[in-house]
Formats: sequence, C-alpha cells, structure tokens
Amino acid sequence: MSVGPLLPRYTYQETGNGDDLFSSAEEPGLEQVDNITDAALADYRKTYGSEVTKDDIFYYVYGLLHSLDYRSQFAADLKKSLPRIPKVADFHDFADAGRKLAKLHIGYESVQPHPLEEKVSGPTPTPLAELYRVQKMKFKNKDDRSKIVYNSRVTVSGIPERAYRYQLGARSAIEWIIDRYQVKTDKNSGIVNDPNDWSDDPRYIIDLLARIVTVSLETVDIVEALPPMEILEGPTSS
Repeated sequence: MSVGPLLPRYTYQETGNGDDLFSSAEEPGLEQVDNITDAALADYRKTYGSEVTKDDIFYYVYGLLHSLDYRSQFAADLKKSLPRIPKVADFHDFADAGRKLAKLHIGYESVQPHPLEEKVSGPTPTPLAELYRVQKMKFKNKDDRSKIVYNSRVTVSGIPERAYRYQLGARSAIEWIIDRYQVKTDKNSGIVNDPNDWSDDPRYIIDLLARIVTVSLETVDIVEALPPMEILEGPTSS
C-alpha cells in the first residue's frame, strides 16, 4: 500500500533480449540491479563506519522519510521535487526505525487486527458473504471518526483518533481504505470494480480495515519515537 514515486531497493532488467552485444549467449530472464551504488555505500561508510551496508542505507532513507522533522523542514521542496536525503547524526536509529516500518507496511495483511467493536443489525442468521459485503463505507459522523458505517447492517467502532495521524499523501491510511474498497463502475466502459470479489474470505475487507488501524497505530508509535533530525551533511539526491 504505497503512494508517490517508486524508489525500490532493487530493479530488474531483461537479459538476452537481443539488444546487447552478448544477448546471443544469454538465456532470456531478469537481472537484478542494485539501486544503491557502490559510490553511495563508500560515502556512507566514510561518515558512519565500515559496518554500514546497502540495506542499512535503504532503511535509513525509509525511516528518515517518515520523520516529522524531515517532512516539516523540507515540506516546500517535497511539493515540487523528489526527496533529497541529508546525513543525520542518528543514522542507526533511523535505519532501525526504517526496518520496522518496512516490515510493518509490507506485511500489513498479516498483522493482528485492531479489536474493533462490530454492531450488526437486521435478521440473523445471514451468510457471511452477504453480511460483510461492502458497497461504500462512510463515517458514522463527520465529527467522530471512531465509528465507520461498513454497510447497511454493520457498523464498526473503537477506532482511536491517533490512528488517523498515519498519512498516505493528503489522507490517512484508514481513509484510503474507505475510498479504495468500494464498488465502482467505470463511466466509459461500464466495467464494475467490486472489491468483494478480491478474496474468498467474506471478512477480508472488514478485517483489513482493522489491520490498517493496527498498522497506523504502530507506525505512529515508531515515527514519534524517532530522534530529532540533527543534520550533519546535505541534503543530497536520494
């Protein structure tokens, strides 16, 4: 679940496709390309020590990009260009935080769902596929985001306001889920995009909502525990 430009750890390029000198000797496939250069590694080791690895640098950048200090100080630049990365005093703290955040964000579908309260109305028993079918989620009250009307029969509550501090661009991760997981019909083609068809588990969407609450809360905990950003050098291109 990511937004903005993709800045991956690795990219992959085709081999043996006939466009290079040695293509006839290669089997078609993919070659892994390291997006952190040896020059960047040497530069970071000069500043932070010989034990620094390329993975450390990648997670350092990921952690730093979540820093509230970083986002505030470079807010104007971030609106018009790709992030530029300074070197800060607490490199390993940001790298450790970046590792935790990456693991959390990549594995968002497997985290423990936040214990939300479900209020169900209408006749029972009801097949789960029908009961948890979503059309378009919405807040119960615009001034109280602790409750979400999941569908005409199910309302969930107990969402901490703190969870909305985790932002994906201009909106929170929870609001992203609300917008993304709704039935939509393309005006031009008439094709229906129905998120209820994305999984055989009838509780997938409601449990995903609860998992995103967990991800949001844990992200906020990690980010708010980051040290102040004390710049040593930079910023430089990422």
